Amino acid sequence: MAYRIFISSVQREFAKERKALASYIRNDAILGKFFEVFLFEEVPAQERSATTVYLSEVDDCDIYLGIHGEAYGNVDKKGISATEREYDRAGKKGKPRICFVKRGVNPYVRQQAFIAKVNAEVTRRGFSTYDELRTAVYAALAVFLESKNLINTLPFDAAKTAGVQLKHLSTSKIREFVRDAREKRGFKMPLGAKPIDVLTALELVDDEGRIANSAALLFGKRPQHFCISSVVKCAWFLTYKVAKPIADYKVFEGDVFELADQARDFVLSHISRQIGEHFQSAAETTYELPERAIFEAIVNAICHRDYTSNASVQVMLFPDRLEVTNPGPLPKGMTVAKLKRRHKSMPVNPLLAQAMYLRGYIERVGSGTGDIIESCREKGLPPPIWENEDDGFTVTLRRVDNGSPKGCPLQPARKTTPETTIETTIETTIENLGVGTRAVYDALVSSPTSNLGQIAEKTGMTKDGVFYHVKVLRKELGLRHEGSTKKGRWVFGRKGGRR
Repeated sequence: MAYRIFISSVQREFAKERKALASYIRNDAILGKFFEVFLFEEVPAQERSATTVYLSEVDDCDIYLGIHGEAYGNVDKKGISATEREYDRAGKKGKPRICFVKRGVNPYVRQQAFIAKVNAEVTRRGFSTYDELRTAVYAALAVFLESKNLINTLPFDAAKTAGVQLKHLSTSKIREFVRDAREKRGFKMPLGAKPIDVLTALELVDDEGRIANSAALLFGKRPQHFCISSVVKCAWFLTYKVAKPIADYKVFEGDVFELADQARDFVLSHISRQIGEHFQSAAETTYELPERAIFEAIVNAICHRDYTSNASVQVMLFPDRLEVTNPGPLPKGMTVAKLKRRHKSMPVNPLLAQAMYLRGYIERVGSGTGDIIESCREKGLPPPIWENEDDGFTVTLRRVDNGSPKGCPLQPARKTTPETTIETTIETTIENLGVGTRAVYDALVSSPTSNLGQIAEKTGMTKDGVFYHVKVLRKELGLRHEGSTKKGRWVFGRKGGRR
């Protein structure tokens, strides 16, 4: 069933707002499923009087939505405007009346009296801009739907809408959680506690035994069965934008802890690292990007994302930067400027954040972004960049690029041994070449009998571009072509290229 909304206002005063609001409601993924909108200006010409038409539409509507500003509108023989007639008719018929009054205007005398009547009879909301009006309308309609038990406005992690049952959760995962939480945060729960008792302590189950959605994200045997978008997509690009060739691409599944670990390991496996000397203990490994910053960015994206979105967390590694993007903007009241200093913790998914805190994956006190800034500073790297948009939030960690824009991705460093010296020398030479040259090199190694046209198709370059990079490889790695034009092959010569 679609609920019918009658939008009432002085048309000429709010012409743009009426049209934009109707379009917003009709096209919104949620509101569009539950509501239809009536606008008088969309009604075709007919023999009935305008008064008869709009009052009959008020009778047929389910919700009266009034927008009131400066103008009172044209009046009838009794001195009453159409807008006030509509408002009164909705009240007489017992329709829910949702009213919005524009702030900062100077209403005419008759309009002042009308607004005073509205204030006395219903709860009205104020707005200054269209964006404020749209947000206020969304909130009001969400409350209406909740009153009809059609939606649950709790955060996704706290809602019980996914049908999670105890049998869907892993007992071993819950036990591992308790062990780690006791050790790291002093979690007051015995090691042998029953799973239901752990869920109760974490506020993941209510008095009726219904289990919160976040329990599946934390401990589910198959978390993506309950939230298909709760994967993390990781990509390593050889170019400076999202384009082919893609050196590596993975879609990771699992609970939130597994996702964070897998995504971190993906990044660490594709960035430069240095291995210290072996003494009595294991050698220490340091990375070109601070591991703490990488992990913090990934965990924040997983913890604070919008789980009602069909999009997924994305981790993208480029030659000059690492980008971590999660669906959904910053929480209301949080800004990018606040992220750069000590701030209150404002988790989008509070139950999920609490559990991840107990296991030591996040901090609750708003220090995570500060840790990213500090670890980048200690590494001598530029500060991170945060970008907040309606459909997603991105943090960018900038790498030390080898000769941007002609640089190529830094390759994972290796512990040098006599057996790896030659191979490392080759890789070092290639590292100092451009991204395009590396792409042509890889294409020639994998398909040594290819001609320039085939290499161009494989790398997405022009033939002239391939020819340029071939010249570079001739000089740096002794590339040459042996045999006939049609049946010959490419080989690398004097500087150690692969044969």
